[in-house]
Amino acid sequence: MSPRKPPIHTVGSDPDYRFTLANERTFLAWLRTGLALLAGAVALAGLIHDFGPRALRVVITVLLLALSLVVTIGAYVRWDRAERALRENRSLPTDPLPRLIAIGIAVITAVAAALIFFAEIGG
Repeated sequence: MSPRKPPIHTVGSDPDYRFTLANERTFLAWLRTGLALLAGAVALAGLIHDFGPRALRVVITVLLLALSLVVTIGAYVRWDRAERALRENRSLPTDPLPRLIAIGIAVITAVAAALIFFAEIGG
């Protein structure tokens, strides 16, 4: 088991407040993205019942829910890592979250395109 990280306010020194606020705004933007993905999943699962094969709707819903969870958890991890780097006057760490969200949305778009295609062929 890895040792627990010390509380953020005990690490390093206070950075310029503008950087802390910018980091917070980025965190909130990632949370909005996670909420938007969740809203899409809820809408697809609860509001659209006659659009394409059910299996594809379920696949898209599950992908949206999984991506929402990854983005939401990743947002906090990203914020924490950036805040600690700012407080310790280190370079900001690289982050896989933007790549994950881009790949996830590309996959969801491809499955949604298939859903639309099958809905048009079947209807």
